[in-house]
Amino acid sequence: MTTFTDETRERAREIIARYPADRSRSALLPLLHLVQSEEGYVSPAGVEFCAEVLGLNKAQVGAVATFYTMYKRRPTGDYLVSVCTNTMCNVLGGQEVYDTLAEHLGVGHDETTADGKVTLEHAECLAACDYGPVMTVNYDFFDGVDPQTAVGVVEELRAGGRPMPTRGARLCTLKEMSVQLAGFADEREGAVADGGPGEPTLRGLRLAEQHGISVPGYDPNTPIRSKAEADRAAAEAKAKADAEKAKAEADKAAAEAKAQADAEKAKAAKPAPAAEPEPAPAAPGVAVPVDGAPPVPRDAQQAQAAGAAANPPAGDRKPAGDDAEAQERSLKEAEAQQ
Repeated sequence: MTTFTDETRERAREIIARYPADRSRSALLPLLHLVQSEEGYVSPAGVEFCAEVLGLNKAQVGAVATFYTMYKRRPTGDYLVSVCTNTMCNVLGGQEVYDTLAEHLGVGHDETTADGKVTLEHAECLAACDYGPVMTVNYDFFDGVDPQTAVGVVEELRAGGRPMPTRGARLCTLKEMSVQLAGFADEREGAVADGGPGEPTLRGLRLAEQHGISVPGYDPNTPIRSKAEADRAAAEAKAKADAEKAKAEADKAAAEAKAQADAEKAKAAKPAPAAEPEPAPAAPGVAVPVDGAPPVPRDAQQAQAAGAAANPPAGDRKPAGDDAEAQERSLKEAEAQQ
């Protein structure tokens, strides 16, 4: 069984410290990336490690690890090559790219080459339809690939090279990528250098520039605040919002009190209404109307009774038109045509 290094255990404690004490379970996702960065996949030992440091059982950890496809449950190569064969990429030749790579490498879906360098993956949508067909290496994009360029990329990887992705930073291994996904900086020299956006991505920006559209008040040079500064700003905003809420409630209470006082004052100043005369007694034999539903004429009662008799309540019988003989006949006809 794998024994995780002291550095991994220290990083695990750092990850858990990012979350409130009563929400430590939220650290499970980055912890799974952390153990994958050491072993190249989430092994049974990795599941046990995560369960131990979070106080969970292995079934709870395993349920999460098997739900997300980014957590690999068996040893994976240094480079995970994913080829999209969903609708758009497939129309543009994605399936041909995948089939060519599978034949060239001698592996199928989720299988690794004998040298341990490349794991091939048959992927669904990679969210880059305007660059199709696309292939990713450890989730960095190679756009507009064809079978020949895809083979060239994997051969360079197997030879020890790191071809430059179409978009994004320089390639890293699966373990190096997992360190980043666990929330730690990539310390390689130039790890976040080079790369750039693709032409379809820039199209919206260029259209905005052509038509003079901009975000009001946006300053791209605005520095990113530290956590302490962000917490302080959030506390100040909350205090301001609480003060405004308290003032609004006080204003509302004062307005309601004033309205009630004005109503009582107006009521006191209003003269008492004159007494209404007593109603004259009804003449003998005359019915006095009372509140309630008016009497139903006899003909309406008879019509209601006739309607109820003509529409008996629903029972357990088959609905009208459900002809068992017709169904059996249709089934026999279908069998005869086979």
